Amino acid sequence: MKIKIWGCRGSLATPGSATLRYGGNTTCLEIRDGGGRLVVVDAGSGARDLGKAILADPSVSEITLVLTHSHWDHLAGFPFFSPVYLPQYTISICGGPNAQQSLQKYLTRQMEPPFFPVAFHLLKARFKFDCHEPSGSAECHARLVGDLGSLRCHSIPLNHPNGGYGFKFTEQGRTFVFLTDNELDYEHQEGVPRSEYVEFCRGADLLIHDSQYTAEEYQITRGWGHTTYGDACDLAVEAGVKRLGLFHHDPDRTDDQLDQQVVWCRQRILSAGGGLEVFACAEGMTVEV
Repeated sequence: MKIKIWGCRGSLATPGSATLRYGGNTTCLEIRDGGGRLVVVDAGSGARDLGKAILADPSVSEITLVLTHSHWDHLAGFPFFSPVYLPQYTISICGGPNAQQSLQKYLTRQMEPPFFPVAFHLLKARFKFDCHEPSGSAECHARLVGDLGSLRCHSIPLNHPNGGYGFKFTEQGRTFVFLTDNELDYEHQEGVPRSEYVEFCRGADLLIHDSQYTAEEYQITRGWGHTTYGDACDLAVEAGVKRLGLFHHDPDRTDDQLDQQVVWCRQRILSAGGGLEVFACAEGMTVEV
C-alpha cells in the first residue's frame, strides 16, 4: 500500500514561511491499496488539495473516508473536499465501532448556519454511513474490508478527550498503524492502557504517531490528548516497529525545530538499542509499505 500525506499539522492550520517544508495543513492521509483503490483518513484542511487531485484522477469514483474523531482540525477540510459536491462519487464514511450515526450528525452540523453557507443536504455525492465493526471482532469497517479486497483494517480507542479511534491497515503481510491524537502518558476515560498500544503496534512496518509536544511543554499540556515525541519514540522501540513517522506537529513548531526534533529522536532510539528509522511527516510525502 502507498500512503500520501496531505496534512500533518496538529490543532490548527499554520501556513507561513516557517512551515514551508513540513507543511501547515491539518490531518489528511491518502491510502492506496495494491489495486489503486482509495481510502482517505481524516478530513483536515489537507483534504482540500486531495480533493482537487481526486478530480484529476478518472479511475476514482468510490472513496472510503475513515475518521479518527470529530475535533475541528480533523474535519475542517470536509466542506472544501471537492468530490462531495459531484454526483459521480460514492463516499463511504467510517469511524470506530458504533460511530456512524454520530459522524453523520457532526458532518451535518458543521455545515449548518451560521457555520457554513452550503448545507450538507445540498451535497451531490452519494453518501453511505453504514460501516460497522462485527460484534466481538477486532476487525473494523465491514464495507472497507469488503470493498477494498486485500486491505484489512483494525481499530483501537485513542487516549484523547471526547474519544476517537486509531487504525491498523494490513495488506499482504504489511502493516501500517496510524495513531494521531493519542496520549501515551495519560489514560483518558475512553482510552486504553499503554500496553495495549504496544501490542497494537507490534512489528508494524510503519507507525505514524502523534508527537506534538516537547517534554517541557508537556508539563503544562498533560491531559490535553497529545504525546511528546520522546514517548512516541519509546513506544516504537518497545513495539519493534520498523519505521516511525512523527505526526500532528504543534502549530508553533517551525521547520528547523522539526529538523532538530528528528535528530533528537534518532539519538534517543540509538541509545535505547533500537534500529528503526524515524522521520518527521511532511505534507506531500509518499511512503510505501
